[in-house]
Amino acid sequence: MPLHARPTAAPLRARTTVRRRLEGAATLAALALLGACTTVRQDQVGVRTTFGRISSGALGPGAQFIVPGVNSVVRVPARTVNREVRLELPSKEGLNVAAEVSILYRIRPEMATRILETGGRNYEDDVVIPVFRSAAADVAARFMAKDMYGGERTQIERAIQQTMAQSLTPRGFVVEQVLLKSIRLPGDLAQAIEDKLEAEQRAEQMQFVLQRERQEAERKRIEAEGTRQAQEIVGASLNPMIISFRSIEAFRELARSPNAKVIVTDGRTPYLIAPESGAAATASGEGGERASPRPVVRPAQRTSDARRP
Repeated sequence: MPLHARPTAAPLRARTTVRRRLEGAATLAALALLGACTTVRQDQVGVRTTFGRISSGALGPGAQFIVPGVNSVVRVPARTVNREVRLELPSKEGLNVAAEVSILYRIRPEMATRILETGGRNYEDDVVIPVFRSAAADVAARFMAKDMYGGERTQIERAIQQTMAQSLTPRGFVVEQVLLKSIRLPGDLAQAIEDKLEAEQRAEQMQFVLQRERQEAERKRIEAEGTRQAQEIVGASLNPMIISFRSIEAFRELARSPNAKVIVTDGRTPYLIAPESGAAATASGEGGERASPRPVVRPAQRTSDARRP
């Protein structure tokens, strides 16, 4: 090996060492840069702290640079939060009604700093839930247990929401809605309510039946009145001439029939028409005319003659 090649080995190793150190420094710088960056999501609000103390206002979504070990970013949900709570609500009559309630609320982003200062990171359990329990008990005590089970539920929900808003709005919270998801009444009360509803339904059904019967009776009365008036009109128009004419028409129709038949008659009509017994009343009008006796139809005697057409 040539003697002049040996001195070049030491500078090569030095350059390699320097290059490795630079690469290591760059890696450490990249890691430090990544460690100094934190991300706030779209549905969150960030608050920067320095050694545990709040040092900034609300931070919007995106990347936020911090000094590791010195700064940190506390993330607070800015979306609508659904918190479900199970509790027993006191009623006006002193009963405890088991209920499952959903609270829909959110924070005002500009108030995130104040919320953390006054309520801490566990603000939901320390602030929101106690206010809800107090408001729910105060409102439920104004209503009967059956009202929570029936149509007053919406009014109870609205009253709880308004009572909570009075305490939470100044703190930076927005109570959007309170929902009574389920109500479980005591067994005896639930059975009593069901029995009452069933009795009311039977009473309504009976009222419907009575109304229908009244309408049917009115219909029959009108029908009978119409029949009576028709009979009066027909009776007023009858006289011996019309009766004779109708009798002739009846004989004519019977004569046209080719079938053999037996006709019971008195020689004038197909049926014996005689005055009503004891009813030969007379009536005098202004002209002194005698009223015709009212005819009554009754079957002829069996000893009458039989004739063929």
